Amino acid sequence: MTGPAVGRLIALEGVDGCGKSTQARRLAAHLGALATFEPGATALGRTLRQLVLHADRAGPTGRAEALLLAADRAQHVDEVLRPALLAGRWVVTDRYSGSTLAYQGWGRQLGADELRPLVDWAAGGLWPDLSVLVDVPLDEARRRNAPSDPDRLERLDPEFFDRVRRGFLAEAGADPEHWAVVDGCGTEDEVGGRIEAEVRSRLGWPAAR
Repeated sequence: MTGPAVGRLIALEGVDGCGKSTQARRLAAHLGALATFEPGATALGRTLRQLVLHADRAGPTGRAEALLLAADRAQHVDEVLRPALLAGRWVVTDRYSGSTLAYQGWGRQLGADELRPLVDWAAGGLWPDLSVLVDVPLDEARRRNAPSDPDRLERLDPEFFDRVRRGFLAEAGADPEHWAVVDGCGTEDEVGGRIEAEVRSRLGWPAAR
């Protein structure tokens, strides 16, 4: 984040079932950081999340879906992220801009380059200091995920998730300064140790509050 903020923003990214939500909570606890998530971390965001993910509805079209998620991010940035960062807090978010580029840009085939200006505008120019891609093979992600009540996106076909994973890897490969790819296979502690090693080497560690 540019400007006067002294906080750091770390995003945990990856396909459904990769373990990023568990790792985001773990990392935030170890850092003493604010833990948050997308979509749905604000009152407005909870309504938008229902519109995007509710499995019993036909749901928005691909472009409408991208716009709803952009609205969720705009509210999240203004209400949660930027105030915390400006106060000097470190923040760990479970999903951020990389997910829009991967899921809607690659998965929905809307084009990551076409969506990038929208993503930047919705976030008010706020990009993570570090995005950590927790990467696992798709068969492993499906085995782990297998929810009893999958949401609308979780019900999509394997080809969609293959495009999403390739999108994440492409985004990370195009910006290695701000992305780290971590092997998501192994125990929670093993994966968490890999993530913490990347954070320490890239950003250091926050002073005890």
